[in-house]
Amino acid sequence: MVILPAMYKYQRYKDSGIEWLAEIPEHWNIKRFRNLFSFSKGLSITKENLQDEGIPCVNYGEIHSKYGFEVDPDKNELHCVGEDYLKRSPKSLLNRGDFIFADTSEDIEGSGNFTHLTSDKDVFAGYHTVIARPIKGINKRFLAYVCDSISYRSQIRSKVKGVKVYSITKAILKGTWIWLPNEGEQTVIANFLDKKTAKIDKAIAIKEQQIVLLKERKQIIIQKSVTKGLNLNVPTKDTGVDWIGRIPEHWDIKRAKYLFKEVDQRSKTGQEELLSVSHMTGVTPRSEKNVSMFMAEDYTGSKICIENDLVINIMWAWMGALGVSDRIGIVSPSYGVFRQQNKNTFNPVYLEYLLKTTKYIEHYNQVSTGLHSSRLRFYGHMFLNMKMGFPSFDEQNSIVAYLSEQTDKIDKAINVQESQIEKLKEYKTTLINNAVTGKIKVA
Repeated sequence: MVILPAMYKYQRYKDSGIEWLAEIPEHWNIKRFRNLFSFSKGLSITKENLQDEGIPCVNYGEIHSKYGFEVDPDKNELHCVGEDYLKRSPKSLLNRGDFIFADTSEDIEGSGNFTHLTSDKDVFAGYHTVIARPIKGINKRFLAYVCDSISYRSQIRSKVKGVKVYSITKAILKGTWIWLPNEGEQTVIANFLDKKTAKIDKAIAIKEQQIVLLKERKQIIIQKSVTKGLNLNVPTKDTGVDWIGRIPEHWDIKRAKYLFKEVDQRSKTGQEELLSVSHMTGVTPRSEKNVSMFMAEDYTGSKICIENDLVINIMWAWMGALGVSDRIGIVSPSYGVFRQQNKNTFNPVYLEYLLKTTKYIEHYNQVSTGLHSSRLRFYGHMFLNMKMGFPSFDEQNSIVAYLSEQTDKIDKAINVQESQIEKLKEYKTTLINNAVTGKIKVA
């Protein structure tokens, strides 16, 4: 829970009569949403109707979660529709200050999501959206902050129905409550929040950039260590292999077919632990990933891998989707599973780091077959034919120990930045809610 610094309060409060809102300043009013907006629906279009040029269009899946609090064609990349939509559905053309609510969400936390148009350029509201146009005499920025507040979102979510898909109908919106001071006070509060949230957003952006730099530093340390070793003063040799480059003179160079064998052991029951392979997390239990929509009914015939097996996602190897398993499990029959021919040729952590370095991934891209990136395939024979440059097992262990120490320091620094970002976001959320509900008086 974020506690704001001591700020002024209003002299007198009254019971709002609404449980989730509690008290509001005595002179504030409460009105139904329907009395403050006029309504229309977004265009009934499909993804096939969208194009690169034309009139920008905001669709339900992009509202708030993608564009955030506001949308502006000059700042945001939007899909477009043709000029013919001007004649087909003129009521779906937005005005500056309009609110566009997503009427469908796959996440209860996303229910009630909206974005706020801050441009005078033509923009259409797309499918599964509700357009709410504020009446005159109300500060639209203040209304936007109200709709983005904890109190208003709690009200929305208490009314939403659904199990896997949550529906936010126009009737639900119309029946919600909005609380308002006079227009002058609305403007004061909106201006205060504009300035404060801009500073918070700037602080968050700085910390996010620091995280990017820390992650880049981590990758540089890993790539240098696994491709050059820890002692940069040892003699080196030119391997003549693009993806290996110069390496320490005492390191080995061998084709993968002399180091690994491809195994094709299949599950008879499909009951072993199901594993997933990605470029982000390597080989991990499927249960740790939110991909239940892709679960099959029967995994009989899946490939079995054991501890220290290298598993390559053939379809996404060009992105670095591979890893070394730390357990027995099953993976897709279309994946490649490779086992070291001689025990302790590779430290599993070193092996995964090496095969995920930039140069190696570039090699997967070059030799993979397919018409375009989404269809590229890096097959088993391509891997086995690939040359690898690597040190002895003992030196690998030393490199892994060094990297464990260094990456741990960087990960801790990243965690600190992420924690601070989370606190700033919580502070921003609390500040907005307290300002628009009158818990604090900003002037």
